[in-house]
Amino acid sequence: MQDIDPVEFAERWQRRWNDHDIEGVLRDFAEDVVFTSPLAAQIVPGSAGVIRGRPALARYWAEGLRLHAGLRFNVNAVYAGVNTLVIVYSSNIGDPACEVLTFEGPLVVVGHGTRLSGTLAPEPQSADSRAATASPVT
Repeated sequence: MQDIDPVEFAERWQRRWNDHDIEGVLRDFAEDVVFTSPLAAQIVPGSAGVIRGRPALARYWAEGLRLHAGLRFNVNAVYAGVNTLVIVYSSNIGDPACEVLTFEGPLVVVGHGTRLSGTLAPEPQSADSRAATASPVT
């Protein structure tokens, strides 16, 4: 992630989305970006959830904002990998979600909008593992 600062990118992403500045968000995406999202499958007939190219992505996002005019995002966490950034966020209209973004240089070339599918119950701890993690009594 040498071409971008992950936290600055996420802050800019949140600010532009909350301003409903689609063109601003798109400035960080390559012209031939491929973006997938389960919501795209609902909003863009025939897309099967795959949006190809910046113009199509702009139309998808514009339709999403038309349907949810008061949409607001709040970034909760940012994870950086090798050429990949994950933005964990919540919105005022649904469950927590993540954007998984893959970069070439400073631009997103592949993106995946993901939604929470469920949570797992924590594994029960054995008595030995509870004892190992317990705070010492002083």
